[in-house]
Amino acid sequence: MQSIPGLATTYQVLKEGSGQQVSKGNTVTVHATGIVKETNKKFWSTKDAGQSPFTYKAGVGGVIKGWDQGCLGMNLGEVRNIVIPANEGYGANGFPAWGIPPGATLNFEIEILKVQ
Repeated sequence: MQSIPGLATTYQVLKEGSGQQVSKGNTVTVHATGIVKETNKKFWSTKDAGQSPFTYKAGVGGVIKGWDQGCLGMNLGEVRNIVIPANEGYGANGFPAWGIPPGATLNFEIEILKVQ
């Protein structure tokens, strides 16, 4: 696992990408699957039936901190496993609507589909 300066979030590159790199302010479209580390329970996947890729603005706080910072520097086509501790995810309250308990560590597999 590789660390991100100033954060407890870590990542591992599962598949190298090439081409455009994700930078602050880019509009990024991804496939993402999220699993609660403690329970190994999937709480969300853009690959599930009825779901579609997720688009967000990178590096500006529109998503949880570990995701936001963990995707910066990824290249188009890259796949990373990002491990996000609670304080850089949904914190002490969790996100009950998605089945994320308080204090949960999150594992996200994220694939960069488009960078604008």
